[in-house]
Amino acid sequence: MTRTKSRIKSASTIVVKVGTSTITHPNGKLNLMIIEQLARVLSDLKNQGKNVILVTSGAIAVGRAKMGLAQRPDTIPEKQALAAIGQVNLMYIYSKLFGEYGHLTSQVLLTKDVLDGGEREQNAVNTFSTLFRYNSIPIVNENDTISIEQIQFGDNDTLSAIVSVLVKADLLILLSDIDGLYDKDPNDHKDARLIHVVYGITEDIINACGSTHNNLGTGGMKTKIAAAQICNQHGIPMVIANGDDPRNITRVLAGEDIGTLFVPCREGEVNE
Repeated sequence: MTRTKSRIKSASTIVVKVGTSTITHPNGKLNLMIIEQLARVLSDLKNQGKNVILVTSGAIAVGRAKMGLAQRPDTIPEKQALAAIGQVNLMYIYSKLFGEYGHLTSQVLLTKDVLDGGEREQNAVNTFSTLFRYNSIPIVNENDTISIEQIQFGDNDTLSAIVSVLVKADLLILLSDIDGLYDKDPNDHKDARLIHVVYGITEDIINACGSTHNNLGTGGMKTKIAAAQICNQHGIPMVIANGDDPRNITRVLAGEDIGTLFVPCREGEVNE
């Protein structure tokens, strides 16, 4: 694992994904304190000369709060409409907070089929490359108004892994409302133990996945394991860490044992 930790410490291109439950309060309104701290941490990484991408969830929850809806709607058109409403407010807040630290943000809306190996993929790669050259921080979300896959099945976990592949990231960090991967669901088992390092995705790891326990986000541990599988296949380290303290990003980059590290199982990696 020494080689992986060294790669993380020297990472120059970092993708950070933040979930709905991390950046919103239970009533769906934005948690401005967490978002401000996140903007400060990522801005400091940018000040160090690193390329930073933020993959964010939360548009539907913010749209729901804007409309005063107590419950998450059931129909796809309603969810897509709320995403369109919430995305505007979400990007405004990000742009304002990152701007206070002197950084330019850009919005990139993608669908998971962008990784097609053809023109769509190359266009996305070119866009990210140019945004880095413009010294911008790309903020990525699923294009919910035209894609129903993310609304039904994921919470941008898989998308963040796809973005990491597109930009050949050195590290993906998933900020969640949980400390990492446990050997069993900690919501149901008091004796659940945090798994600090994972080599490869085995059946035991898949069986350890629990389900989501809130009605704001749609992603649970299974979608994070799916993201880890994509990263593993492309040699990209991935970390799941608690997003309640965005400074965990800095701790991960410093090599501290924060959350769960998924080590790419390429030749010689397991035996370090």
